[in-house]
Amino acid sequence: MIRYFLGSYIVTIFGLVCAYLWGEHVHHGTGLTCIFIALVLAVLEISLSFDNAVVNAMKLEGMSEKWRHRFITWGILIAVFGMRFLFPLLVVAIFAKLNIVAVLNMALNDVHSYAHYLELTHAPIVAFGGSFLLMLFMDYFTEEKKSVHWIKGLEHALQKLSKVRGICTITTLAALGLLMFEIAPDARETVFSSGVAGIITYLVIDGLAEWLEKRQEERAKLCADTVKCSGLVGFLYLELIDASFSLDGVLGAFALSKDILIITIGLFIGAMFVRSLTIMLVEKKTLDQYLYLEHGAHWAIGVLAALMYVSTFHQVPEVVTGLLGLAFIVAAFISSLIHNRRIKNGN
Repeated sequence: MIRYFLGSYIVTIFGLVCAYLWGEHVHHGTGLTCIFIALVLAVLEISLSFDNAVVNAMKLEGMSEKWRHRFITWGILIAVFGMRFLFPLLVVAIFAKLNIVAVLNMALNDVHSYAHYLELTHAPIVAFGGSFLLMLFMDYFTEEKKSVHWIKGLEHALQKLSKVRGICTITTLAALGLLMFEIAPDARETVFSSGVAGIITYLVIDGLAEWLEKRQEERAKLCADTVKCSGLVGFLYLELIDASFSLDGVLGAFALSKDILIITIGLFIGAMFVRSLTIMLVEKKTLDQYLYLEHGAHWAIGVLAALMYVSTFHQVPEVVTGLLGLAFIVAAFISSLIHNRRIKNGN
């Protein structure tokens, strides 16, 4: 356990020291408060990302050791500085029609204006993430060759839908269409366009990954080059999944703090623990030992996608999102233990 989480512990100590120093710099006497907020944000990030860790582990099992390492190193930089720091700045810059330097200055010195602009972009951002994750959910449960089922009645019914060509896209578009009835008329076009962009992004990445897998099987003599490409596409795929998971958490973090640096530190600590957990799941082959863990993670993804859609017109507390996702993971873990015990006892 120490080997897997040593880097996370080091990041935590370093991050909390930085949070304290920044708090004292901004306003003397607030250092300990900033440490507390950073810790709460870290716990929030971890609770929201248990299902993300399981899905990441599932994808990483098919990747080379080199790309696993890149996911931990390059990936954490993209996840933290890209999605949890730079992305909100870019969104506000585009929406407010300001340059990125001016937005960064606003984030550091006029946090209320920055949070206001970010709040205005909440609906289209989570519509993109919700559509991407709903496609992921449907793609998993409508797989024609899937033989293992956890919630048997529902999962059998979903698998039967695989006979309908393009069912994942149809279902997500239908959900997006229903969402339009709840969205204010002046925001419908933006939200719908963002949702469609999420669908297209998933189709492009998933289609490219499938094409490379088939190419690898058909042309073994190009195996080295193909594996390299597959690793790159898998890496991008994982980063997009992580980005979709993080959207709600990044936006929700502003309910606890308006300071972008404290938010980044807290989410960085949480993201690092999730990465460490992912690698541990892969190397210990936890998904092979606990049969229904993948199912629980994907049900949690489906719930998260639905809650993202709901949050476009109604505020959903991050605690609710985190607890529901965690509940599915725990339930799947317990079911897996029961299954393993039955096999051991010969039943």
